[in-house]
Amino acid sequence: MAAGGKPSPSLWVVLREWGRIGILGFGGPPVHIAMMRERFVESRGWIPPDQFEDAIAATGLLPGPASTQLSIYCGWRLRGAMGAIVGGLAFIVPGLIAIIALAALFLSSAPPEVVLAAGAGAGAAVAAVALSAGAGLVGPSWVRAEGRHRRWVLYLLLGGVAAAAAGPWVVLVLLAAGFTEVVWRGGSGAAGTTAAFALPTAVLVLAAATGGTAALVWVAFKVGALSYGGGFVIIPLMQADAVDNYGWMTDADFLNAVALGQLTPGPVVQTVAVVGYAAAGVGGALLAATVAFAPSFAFILGGSRHFNTLRANPRVRAFLDGAGPAAIGAILGVSIPLAAALSEAWQFALLAAAVLLLFPLRRGVVPTLLVSAAAGAVLVAVGAPLP
Repeated sequence: MAAGGKPSPSLWVVLREWGRIGILGFGGPPVHIAMMRERFVESRGWIPPDQFEDAIAATGLLPGPASTQLSIYCGWRLRGAMGAIVGGLAFIVPGLIAIIALAALFLSSAPPEVVLAAGAGAGAAVAAVALSAGAGLVGPSWVRAEGRHRRWVLYLLLGGVAAAAAGPWVVLVLLAAGFTEVVWRGGSGAAGTTAAFALPTAVLVLAAATGGTAALVWVAFKVGALSYGGGFVIIPLMQADAVDNYGWMTDADFLNAVALGQLTPGPVVQTVAVVGYAAAGVGGALLAATVAFAPSFAFILGGSRHFNTLRANPRVRAFLDGAGPAAIGAILGVSIPLAAALSEAWQFALLAAAVLLLFPLRRGVVPTLLVSAAAGAVLVAVGAPLP
C-alpha cells in the first residue's frame, strides 16, 4: 500500500509516471527532485512528505547520481524490487536514447558544419556551468561544516587541485579526504574499510591499464560508484581518461559530451554514454551506461531497508563530511581544464557571456547552453573559425 492506505500504483503506472519525468526532466537533479515531489507526494499522495525528504537525505549519502537513486528508491517504496527496476529504467532510458542519438550525430565521420559550430558554442559555456554547479553547493556544505571549517577548506582545495591537475585520479583524493575525516574523528575500522575497498579497486586499475573494454568499464565504474557530490564531479573522472589516456575523444569532442549531458533530459551521468560511444560505438555507449548505473540499482535494492541506519552511522557521516567538500572542490577545479580545452577567441568570449548569464543574470543551465550553441552556429556562419 502507498501512503495513507492508498493502493500502490501498478507497474504500468510506474513506467508511465517515471518515464514522463525521464522525458521532461531537463535541468539536472534539482528539477528531477522537484518533479518527483510534485508527482509522488503532492499530486498522487503515494509517499508521505517526511519519508520523501528522508529518502532525499539517504540517497545524498550514497556515491553516484542522487536523482537516479531517488527515482529507483521511490519505485522500490511503492512496488518493491520490480518497481525499482521499472521506475529506474523508465527514468534513465529516454535521456539515454537521446544522448546516444546526439553522440552519433556529433561524433560521425562528417557531421554538418552547423552541428560542429553549435557544439563548439555550447562547449564554450561548459566551464561556466561547472563553476555554477560547484558554487551552488558551497553554501550549504559550509554551513554543515560548523566547527571544522579549516578541514573543510583543506578538503575543498585538495579536490580543486586534483581536478585541475590529476585528472582521473581525483577519485583517490575524494576517498582520502573521506577516510581522513573518519580517522580524525577517531572512527574505528577505517583501516579495514580502506583495505577492503582498495583491493577490488586496485584490480580494476590494473585491468584498465590494458586499455580496450576493461578501460571503458573502469572509467564508467568510477562515474557510477565512486563519484560523490553530484553530476559534475564525474567530469574530472572522465576527461583525462577519454582525451589523454585512451585517446577516444578530442578536447572539443569532450566539451560536446558534457554539453549534451546537460541538454538532454534525465541524469547528467549519461554523459558517460558519449564517452562510451566514442570508444566503441553504440555497444560502448550501452556498456558504459550499464556499468555506470548498475551501482545505483545495487545500492537501493540491497540497502533501502537500512537507510535509517546508514544516516545515523557516524563513520558514514564523517566520510561524507570529508569527501563532500573535496567533491565540491573538484567540481570547481574542473572548470580550469575545461576552459583550457577551448581554442578560439570567440569561444572565450562565449565563456565570459555564459558566466554573466549564470551568475549576475541567474539564467538556467539549459537556456545558457542553448544560447551559446545558437551563438556558435551564427558566428561560424559569418566566418569565425571552427576549433
